[in-house]
Amino acid sequence: MTRAMKLTTTALLGTLILAGAAAAAAPPQAVAIVGAMVFDGTGSAPQKANVVIRNGRIEAVGPKVRIPLGAKVIKADGEALLPGFYDLHTHWTPAGSPATTPQIASAYVAAGVTTVNDFHAPPEAFAPRREWLAGLVAPHVNFAARVSTPGGHGADWADTSTTKWVNTPDSARRAIESLAPYHPDLIKAFTDGWRYGMAPDNTSMDGWTLSALVEAAHKSQLKVLTHTVSVDRGVVAGQAGVDVIAHSLQDRLLDPATIAAIKAGGTSMAPTLAVYEPIKPGQPARDPEGGRPDQAFRKFDNALANAKALFDAGVTLGLGTDAGMPGTRHGFSTLHEMELLVRAGLTPSQALVAGTSASAKLMAQGDDRGTIAVGKRADLVLIKGTPWSRIADVHNIDRVLIDGRLVFGPGAPPMTANEARTLPTQVLKAALVDDFERPDGRTALDTLRTDEFDGGSDRSVEVAQIVPRPDGGHALSVDARMSIKANPVAGANFPLSRAGLRPMDVRGFSGVQVQVRGEGTYALGFEGPGGHWSQGFTAGPDWKTVKLPFSALTGRTPWTGDDVTILSLTAPRKAGEKVWLEVDNLTFY
Repeated sequence: MTRAMKLTTTALLGTLILAGAAAAAAPPQAVAIVGAMVFDGTGSAPQKANVVIRNGRIEAVGPKVRIPLGAKVIKADGEALLPGFYDLHTHWTPAGSPATTPQIASAYVAAGVTTVNDFHAPPEAFAPRREWLAGLVAPHVNFAARVSTPGGHGADWADTSTTKWVNTPDSARRAIESLAPYHPDLIKAFTDGWRYGMAPDNTSMDGWTLSALVEAAHKSQLKVLTHTVSVDRGVVAGQAGVDVIAHSLQDRLLDPATIAAIKAGGTSMAPTLAVYEPIKPGQPARDPEGGRPDQAFRKFDNALANAKALFDAGVTLGLGTDAGMPGTRHGFSTLHEMELLVRAGLTPSQALVAGTSASAKLMAQGDDRGTIAVGKRADLVLIKGTPWSRIADVHNIDRVLIDGRLVFGPGAPPMTANEARTLPTQVLKAALVDDFERPDGRTALDTLRTDEFDGGSDRSVEVAQIVPRPDGGHALSVDARMSIKANPVAGANFPLSRAGLRPMDVRGFSGVQVQVRGEGTYALGFEGPGGHWSQGFTAGPDWKTVKLPFSALTGRTPWTGDDVTILSLTAPRKAGEKVWLEVDNLTFY
């Protein structure tokens, strides 16, 4: 190489190095929303302003803010710009509308709802759901750990791993401690067993237990939201220092003493008017006179009046819907809740504050989001209209940004990942499901085994425990007394993935083999997105090995084996009967 060539090469390398260094030092591309009428979420009058976003945060906001060179510009003349909305009370349940996680996420994003609380997931599902949501276009989801009383509302369908059962101050404190490894974002306490006046009262949580629960949760920096729906129980919530009553108080109009107790406890409310509306949008009209409909209209009128009375007394109102419950659609209901707050007597501006900054503060997230201000998370929604003067305009969502990224509306990339309905199926390679030898009580697949029994306040009483076998090793022992109802059941569930969230492909096996002893007839079952399949088997007092081929499974849909989530062993019995079963070395073959 000649001297001239060496000099040229050296110069070129230097140029490339300097260019690379400059590129590395250059700030990331800014996003600028230009010309919108900005409602900042504080209740202040809207003003025309530019908003500059960088690194997912608001860098500058104001009428004279200059657009950085090279910024990606979103022209928003004539549109309203607001903080992303909150929903403090949702259930991401397969019985809701939509019914599956990606589609629920899409519904909230399309409605400009950028933060929600989910009251439905069991703690075991928190980690895999967080991982799943990270791969979707989704709002920020706060997961609530659930606490109820034995036989109480919320415990009437759930096992003790899904909903902790407490009945004393000490058990409440221990429940909060036991939840710590799952890193919940908040606590949902089912403190009021009254089921909206539409069903018999379940067990309610006493004030001593609730106070201990709140104290323990606060020590762990966790907010407590409660299922409280009656005026008398509202007093208990206030005295216990509950953070948010996540429902309306509906049985009668509030009295001054109750309002004072709620306010003195620093307790706020998210009235979930959307779930109580007697005639929901799109439903046919019905006569409010006589019977249950009359009760529904009367209670809803109380809910509206009580929300306004609390607001006028200085109690903070946040926004929650109970979406996922019948007739209460995800996404749409959040927007409709603001309309119902206006119907209760709030101004449109006050309803918007409830759905943004007030809710963020109730979740201790006010320093991070909920208003349009420098340093805040850039969760934003552009609306065609002026919702601060006409609340119905909240439905005119144009574009949505989450963490500064345009995720919905013109120019947003397609939500391809949200088109799936489940996590991708994974092939199950390990044959052993459980040999009951792990000291931490988890299965050989590292999943959490749960009890399976009938729902309702009158439930079968079951005790499942690991016991030693006389010939060595351990087995699962299930003992139960069946409830006095039709078709009671008891048994155990074995998720094939953590919380049974990811479908597993078991087609590499031919069936299930298990060592059992018991008395009578039992059932092997599988659950999955495609249905439920089962087959029966018998057991006697002596240990025996039972082989259960997939070919004998029956269900409403044909068995495929490519999307199963949970394996179960159950004992259907007659009402009031006792049942026992011992199980060991549960494996695929």
